[in-house]
Amino acid sequence: MELTEGMAAVVTGGASGLGKASAIALAQAGLKVAIFDLNREAGEAHAREIGGTFHHVDITDEDSVVAGFEAARAAHGQERVTVHCAMASRRGKTLGWDKASGGYKRLPTEDYAFGAEGILVSSYRIASLSALGMANAEPLNEDGERGCITLTASVAAQDGQIGQVIYGSCKAGVNGLVLPMARDLMDMGIRVNSVMPGIFATPLMLGMKDRNPQMWDQLNASVPFPKRLGHPEEFASLILEIARNSYLNAHQFRLDGAIRMPPR
Repeated sequence: MELTEGMAAVVTGGASGLGKASAIALAQAGLKVAIFDLNREAGEAHAREIGGTFHHVDITDEDSVVAGFEAARAAHGQERVTVHCAMASRRGKTLGWDKASGGYKRLPTEDYAFGAEGILVSSYRIASLSALGMANAEPLNEDGERGCITLTASVAAQDGQIGQVIYGSCKAGVNGLVLPMARDLMDMGIRVNSVMPGIFATPLMLGMKDRNPQMWDQLNASVPFPKRLGHPEEFASLILEIARNSYLNAHQFRLDGAIRMPPR
């Protein structure tokens, strides 16, 4: 799919981290980018920098997402590239020792449901609502292509660690969406893929560099090659290639420097 000047894109979580890098790369390729995020201050500032628009969107709320797409399309037209990076989750072991009671405590079902909504259900919500708009747009090329949707999973989808029962299983669910959704949308010319990033130097991780430099060095050393955390720009580079290469469909890409996560 040729990324043309003025083509519309939507990036969730575009105010920081992997989403921000993706929004920058798409804007540099000439696209008009709509950022969906809860962080209004950072999102508006970033949108101004890249010549895009900011939309205050809660990915766990259907009405909020619908309104976000409506506003983005009013500003830029129908998006042809959608990149979903935003998420919400909690952490905890299935069973953990509770010192107060002197016994095991179960991770509440409500915590699991929160993560399922913030990772898996929100991925379906964003992808399906974007696809609905794309399906009614004119084809972009002789293949009949109408758009490309890229979801963000994680290496935890395959290498879930202790304490990641919510995150790992729900990110695996994101990967599980890809093939059946791509098949559902094949007659509309809409591609669906996912990326499984490893350990990336996002603002959250960069905070560790000052707080715990020893842990920071250990994380960098744990990556086989190159022996460092990933740069968000490297994630964004893959996002562009997935959008441009029309033969990439129904695939889950690991982007991780060959890391395989240990149990803890």
